Amino acid sequence: MTDDTQATAICRYLAKNHVLTLCTAAENDLWCASCFYVFDPQQMAFIIMSEAHTRHAELALMNAQVAGTVAAQTKDIALIQGVQFRGQLKLLEGGKAAMAREQYIKRFPVAKLASAPVWILTLDHLKMTDNKLGFGKKLYWQRKTD
Repeated sequence: MTDDTQATAICRYLAKNHVLTLCTAAENDLWCASCFYVFDPQQMAFIIMSEAHTRHAELALMNAQVAGTVAAQTKDIALIQGVQFRGQLKLLEGGKAAMAREQYIKRFPVAKLASAPVWILTLDHLKMTDNKLGFGKKLYWQRKTD
């Protein structure tokens, strides 16, 4: 499987799901949270909405490096699929925030009623387990550095 093929498969999976587990850590504290997301394949990023006073957001403001997972629940081992990721979580402002909020509201119309800020989680590294391709099959994507 080529790198492009792997990236396409990972993007397809992330686009059809909508909840991630976000893990944040700073100053000997760590926290996980479940967040609804919109996946932006052009940026290889998740857009989430979260109040800045939440524990996970406060930690991310101190340390932008985060990790997490996207995984659907299934009882059939042969159907297990999931992604582990690492990236950078940043609070958006101005025009970028407005554009991201539009994307988020398009996917989750109820969010139109929320005033919480939007964040972008720019992905650096992804590993997908896809048992549909064979037990324990792994797909990888990593952001190219200049």
